[in-house]
Amino acid sequence: MEPSGYVDRPDYRVDVRRKRNLVRVTHEGVVLAETTAALVVDEQDHGLVLYIPRADVRTERLAPSDQTSRCPFKGQAKYWRPRDGDDPVAWEYPEPYTEVAILRDHIAFYQDRVIVRIGTAGPLTSAPRA
Repeated sequence: MEPSGYVDRPDYRVDVRRKRNLVRVTHEGVVLAETTAALVVDEQDHGLVLYIPRADVRTERLAPSDQTSRCPFKGQAKYWRPRDGDDPVAWEYPEPYTEVAILRDHIAFYQDRVIVRIGTAGPLTSAPRA
């Protein structure tokens, strides 16, 4: 694993807070995730991102993507796509850097490719959870 970007930029900020609000993620009307234990990640020079515990993501509705990338402050990312789609809708850091180790076992979703709702979300049409 390449060294963390914090070696050269110890002042770089990635603030992480656990929230108890209900968070529901849907794609084309299908629920992909639902939790009351999301992490809100506020990274310097980036927008807010919600990370969902892997246990609350319906990974049976997703498939691994071949795409990968590296963030100098979070680590090597792997991506997820809908089972019936080609474009990634989510990513995770399976082995995040020590400074953001809390991100392990969490998956984040692109907010412009899925619908992320916080709080009461109203009725949804989706297949029942397996």
